Amino acid sequence: MAIDLKSPAFEEGSAIPTRYTCDGQDISPPLSWSSVPDDTRSLALVTYDPDAPGGTFVHWVLFNVPPDARELAEDIPDQERLPNGAAQGVNGFGKVGYMGPCPPSGTHRYFFEIYALDTTLDLGAGTTREDLDGAIQGHVLAEGRLMGTYQRR
Repeated sequence: MAIDLKSPAFEEGSAIPTRYTCDGQDISPPLSWSSVPDDTRSLALVTYDPDAPGGTFVHWVLFNVPPDARELAEDIPDQERLPNGAAQGVNGFGKVGYMGPCPPSGTHRYFFEIYALDTTLDLGAGTTREDLDGAIQGHVLAEGRLMGTYQRR
């Protein structure tokens, strides 16, 4: 089963607006999704750049999003726990929350991936993408992906 992940800010395969990058306000873009399985207990989201010079670079780790949520507003605060009960891990900069695209050269791809899980995750402060990947193994009911691109001015 596939989750339909979208953003009103950019289309699949198109440029991510500057507002959501290091050249702009560096805030998280708005996202919405549908087709979540009924038995979902939580959702997780990862944003990464597979084109980074040093290998895949993680821009956002978010987990324990309530199963009935169908969107994230733009500009999610950079804090470990959010009012809706979701939690944020650390990105490739070692900071909690979202850090936008900031490629050193050329056009890079940025993947936003969402996972519907059959459990909530017992992960705490300092959670990395690797931690998340290990914790969701065997618990993914469905997933979705949205890809945007960015090239610095």
